[in-house]
Amino acid sequence: MRASLFVAAALVAAPLWVAAAAAADKIPAPIAAAVADTTRPSADTDRDAARKPAEMLAFAGIKAGQQIAELLPGGGYFTRVLSLTVGPKGHIYALGFPPRPAPAGSSAPPPPPPALEVLAKDPHYPNITVSTIAALNADPPAVPQVDLVWTSDNYHDLHNGPTADIAAFNKHVFSILKSGGVFVVIDHVAAAGHGTSDTSTLHRIDPEAVKTEVQAAGFKLAGSSDAAHNPDDPHTAAVRDSSIRGHVDEFALKFVKP
Repeated sequence: MRASLFVAAALVAAPLWVAAAAAADKIPAPIAAAVADTTRPSADTDRDAARKPAEMLAFAGIKAGQQIAELLPGGGYFTRVLSLTVGPKGHIYALGFPPRPAPAGSSAPPPPPPALEVLAKDPHYPNITVSTIAALNADPPAVPQVDLVWTSDNYHDLHNGPTADIAAFNKHVFSILKSGGVFVVIDHVAAAGHGTSDTSTLHRIDPEAVKTEVQAAGFKLAGSSDAAHNPDDPHTAAVRDSSIRGHVDEFALKFVKP
């Protein structure tokens, strides 16, 4: 009886093992190697289980030699793996927020250089150029035409602030992409139907709102990924709330410039 139960359990489990192996096989070797790079800080690798960097880069179609503009890359979590994946013939243009000016009359010592600038000086990542998001709307743009534009967990922030203009932003992204270029948006999921109402409070956005906004700039939706989906996220807490931080439900959308 026990033997028959074991065989039955094995037959049930077999498709799961096959599915897992098939998923692993879909990760191109350069991406797998970049994610497995031993110089990545533990603060990054500790987040891999939730953020799924290999699956996200594979979904985006990142390849060696690509020119990529990464928008608002924060401390460089994805910058590192993007840099290593595109390799020496590729390039990453990391466009962050401009530095905050020191208060007038302040005698405080200058702040340490931003994490991205430190990263760009690391010889392990020789293909990174750091600039600010203002490079997008320069005339002409201060970024060459690229194969792919990537932004992770920050698209919602572009709705916040007194001068926010998401329509203009998406048009700028469209303008720096080559024909056939890809725009990847990864962000925190808001409750269905909430649109952009949670961008400044919960730091979430409804993926349907993103689709509408980006396609209005001329892009075509090319696909979506739920690799970083967390079905246990109720979408009611701010993303830094202790109840969900580090395990926020995320979506990924891929758009193409015709």
